[in-house]
Amino acid sequence: MKILFAFIVILSFTVLSGLAQLTDVPQDALVQLFYANNHQQIVWFSSDKMKDRAGEWLAAIELQDINPLANQKQQIKKLRSVLSQKYLNANSQDMETDKQITSLVLHFLKDQQQGHVHFEYDEISLSRDSVYVNQLLTLNEKVTVAKFLTSIESKDPAYVLLKNYLKDSLTAKDVLKSKCIKLAMNYRLYFGINHQTEYVVVNIPSAEAEYYKDDNLVISMRVVVGRKLNPTPVFASYITNIVTFPYWNVPFTIAGKEILPKVQKDEKYLEQNNYDVVDYKGNDVDEKDLNWSKYTERTFPYFFRQSTGSDNALGVLKFNLKNPFSIFLHATSNQDVFTRTNRFLSHGCIRLEKPFELASAVMDGEIDIEALKHDKKKTESATIFLPHKVPAYIIYMPIKIVDNKIVFLPDIYGLLE
Repeated sequence: MKILFAFIVILSFTVLSGLAQLTDVPQDALVQLFYANNHQQIVWFSSDKMKDRAGEWLAAIELQDINPLANQKQQIKKLRSVLSQKYLNANSQDMETDKQITSLVLHFLKDQQQGHVHFEYDEISLSRDSVYVNQLLTLNEKVTVAKFLTSIESKDPAYVLLKNYLKDSLTAKDVLKSKCIKLAMNYRLYFGINHQTEYVVVNIPSAEAEYYKDDNLVISMRVVVGRKLNPTPVFASYITNIVTFPYWNVPFTIAGKEILPKVQKDEKYLEQNNYDVVDYKGNDVDEKDLNWSKYTERTFPYFFRQSTGSDNALGVLKFNLKNPFSIFLHATSNQDVFTRTNRFLSHGCIRLEKPFELASAVMDGEIDIEALKHDKKKTESATIFLPHKVPAYIIYMPIKIVDNKIVFLPDIYGLLE
């Protein structure tokens, strides 16, 4: 009896030590929602059958290749060790481990269906946490985990093409290509869940934009995006309005680094390029009263604003979309730039090759494009609100699919290195 008691004590200590090494589950809204709906504190440790079910999920998670979790193998190994013990009781340690398994399973379910895409700003994506919680709660115990995962896998042709390429055409040495493929697969999953009937996609590495309506590609065009030193951010937002004949309020960094030195060299630069000097309230300042030589990039207290017109840096159209980066889509007076292979030239904003076509599409034709093209109207700036806001996704995907073939693009910002 003493030997048996000692064995149990040692075994219990081993189990508790293993549990203590497992990472604590943070306040995870997805996990909290699951237990709130399940009304059970213990799920996976409630029976031997549920322990086996947990093992199925851990095996599936271990096999995933799109979004492997950090330290996943080590964590799964520890969880399996805990699941295999026969002397566990419903205590706080079991509850914590139960939540860790639930967290792994739910986030795996989520990533498998909507992808794992990071936007620096996102006002479009909607939470589907309740969907994934319900899937786990209502999964028929007679259906294997493997069969269930097959049933929910994306049938999107582009996703299937990418998945097969990842499996059949790449080796362990193709690290960068694998990253590109996996990122593209995540984007395909994301669009499968979050795309709407009408939307714009700007892909930074290809320097191209596409406009879709009713799942049909309507407009494709070249664009100019940010250079590596001034990268265009990745975000998802809505185009809400169009500004015709916009003023260009020059960003402060551009004003100090680029325009101020040119003015100091030649004060006629302002007049020749239709710039006004304004204070922080937007009031005009007479540039003739300024002692330009005394200012530096850091001490210049004013702003430059370029007047409206077709020669304006923004052209005659600006598409506003909400974001904290002051990034927008706009026309340009220099169409020759779109003939270049290297179109990573801006300070972050996105110049459009076909702004008039896009304006007509998102406005349902309710805009006088010909008048804008030929400056037949006065060049007074005006804001036109769209009949309905249009989603715009600014993404970073170093891959194109052309005629069912995968074309790899340069990782221009070095984000996948």
